[in-house]
Amino acid sequence: MIYNIYSTLPTFKTLEVKAGLNVLIAEKEQGASIYQTRNRAGKTSLIEIIHFLMGADAGMGSLFRMDALVDSIFGIEFDLGGNRIKAERSGIEKSKVHVFNNNLFGGNGKVSIPEWHEILGDAMFNLSSLQDFPRRSPTFRSLFAYFVRRQQSGAFIKPEEQSRSQQVGDYQMALMYLLGLDWEIASDWILVRDDEKNLRELKKAAGSGTLGNIIGKVADLRTKLAVSEDQLNKLKSQLDQFQVFPKYSDLETEADEITFKLNSLANDQTIDAARIRDLEKALGEETPPVLTDLESLYAEAGVLLPGVVLETYEDVLNFHRSIIRNRKDYLEDELNSARQRMIKRDQLSKDLDDRRSVIMEILQSHGALEQFFKLQAEVGRQEAEVATLRNRFRSAEKLESSRDEFKIRRNQLTQRLRRDFLEQDKRVTEAILAFEETSKRLYESAGSMTIEITSNGPSFHFPIQGSRSKGIQQMQIFCFDLMLMRICANRGIGPGFLIHDSHLFDSVDGRQFISAMKVGAETANELGFQYIVTMNEDDAFKEKIDGFDLHDYVLPVTLTDATENGGLFGFRF
Repeated sequence: MIYNIYSTLPTFKTLEVKAGLNVLIAEKEQGASIYQTRNRAGKTSLIEIIHFLMGADAGMGSLFRMDALVDSIFGIEFDLGGNRIKAERSGIEKSKVHVFNNNLFGGNGKVSIPEWHEILGDAMFNLSSLQDFPRRSPTFRSLFAYFVRRQQSGAFIKPEEQSRSQQVGDYQMALMYLLGLDWEIASDWILVRDDEKNLRELKKAAGSGTLGNIIGKVADLRTKLAVSEDQLNKLKSQLDQFQVFPKYSDLETEADEITFKLNSLANDQTIDAARIRDLEKALGEETPPVLTDLESLYAEAGVLLPGVVLETYEDVLNFHRSIIRNRKDYLEDELNSARQRMIKRDQLSKDLDDRRSVIMEILQSHGALEQFFKLQAEVGRQEAEVATLRNRFRSAEKLESSRDEFKIRRNQLTQRLRRDFLEQDKRVTEAILAFEETSKRLYESAGSMTIEITSNGPSFHFPIQGSRSKGIQQMQIFCFDLMLMRICANRGIGPGFLIHDSHLFDSVDGRQFISAMKVGAETANELGFQYIVTMNEDDAFKEKIDGFDLHDYVLPVTLTDATENGGLFGFRF
C-alpha cells in the first residue's frame, strides 16, 4: 500500500493515505465563477505523479520537465516486496530514481529507470522469471497501467485496454498473464501478426512491379538456384583440389623459353637438312674429265695432239683433280659438321622437350597463388549469387504460400488457447464470476464478462443492459478493475493498490457512483488492498446509501481551483 506522496516543492500538499478506501476531494468554493471548474486542482496530476515515480517516460512534454517543477523532487512511501521503502525522482534527473530503505538490492541508492522497472516488475508481478524468454513478454509498465489508469492515455474507453494506442497483442498478453493463463500463446500471436504485417507490406511492394521483378517467380528461381548451386559446387571442388606451386610463374616463363628454343632448333634443323642435301648433291657432281676421253674427242675432230700437249694437259688434269679432291674434302667436312649439329640438336631438343613435359605436368597439377586467389574470389562471387537467389526464392515461395501458412499457424494457436482454457477452467471461471459479482452489486440485471476464443486470440466482451450508456460503459471498467484486483490478490501479485481518477465517473449518475464506492470500500477491506479515488465534491455527495458514509473515507487534504494556492502543487503554472 501507499503511505504518503510528497515533494520538496514547499507549496505541495502532502497526501497521507491509509488502507482501504481513500477519497481525494476537489471542492468548489462558494461564489466560485463558472471558469473555476476544479479541472486544474490537481486530481489527474496525482495520477501522473504516481506514474512518474513508477518509472514512466518523462519526455520533453512531461509535466515534470516544466520550468516550475523541473527542479522539484517528488517522492512516494509504499510497500514493495514486504519492505516499506521510499522512492524519489525529479525532472532534472529524470533517468534516475533514488530509493531508500530498499532491502531488495542492498539499501539506499540511485537506480536507472530500466533497473527500477526490473525491481518493481519482480516485486509486484514476479517478472524476473521471464527475463530469458526469447520473444515479447509482459512488462512492468504494461501491467501496472491497469491499476493506475491514465486519462491522457485513453485508459477509460475499454475495460481490456489501459491505453487507446495499446495493441491487441499487448493487452491479450498482459491480461492472460494477470489472470494466470498461458500468456506465451498471446506472445506467439504477436509474432504471427508481425509476420503478417511484414508480408502484407512485401506483397504490396511486390504488386507495385519493381519488387516483383526483383523477387521473381518460384519456378524460375528454383531453376536458377539449382544451376547456380551446381556451379558453386564445381568451383568449390576445384578450389579444394587446387595445389599452389610457389614458383609457378617462373615455371611458366621457363616453359615459354623452352618452347621458343625448340622452335629455333627446329628451324636450324630444317636449314641444316637442306644444306646436307645440297652438299650430298655437290659431292656427287664433283668428278674431273678423263684424259682418254679428251684424246678421243680430238681424234674424232681430225686433230692429232702431240705428246707434249698431252703431257701438259695431264699436269693440268692432276692439278684439277687436286682441286676437286680438296673441294670434296671440304664438302665432306661441311656435311659431317651439319650432320653432327643435327645430332646434337636432336639430343638437345629431346632434353628440352623432356624438361618441358615435366614443367607442364607440374603446371597442370598445380596453380599459381594468383590463380588460387582468383578462384577464391570467383567462389565468393558465386556464393553471393547463390545467397541472393536463395533469399529471392524463399521470399517468392513465402509470398505464394503465405495464406496457407498463416492459416495453419493461427489454427495451431487457437487450439493451444482452447486447451489452455480447458486446463485453466478454474481461473477463467474465477475471473468471470468476480466480474459478475461486482456488476450484480451495482445493477439489478448483472453484467457479465465473456472471453471468446477466436483465430485472433482471446477476445473480451462485456454485455450488460444499457451498455450503450457511457456511464454504464465506465462502470464496466470499474467492475473489470475490481475483478483484476481479486484475481491478483488470490495469486499474490499486483501493486497492492488501485487508483481511479475522477474521469472514470464523469458520466456515472450519483446512485451508481455511491454504490461503486461502497463496493470498492468493501472489496478493498475484504482483499486487503488500498483503493484511492479522486472526485469532485458535488459529484461525490449528491447521493447517499444506507450503511455507507463516504465522508468516512475523505482525505483531510482537499483541492480546489478557486484560489491560487488551492491545487495540489499549491500554485498555478
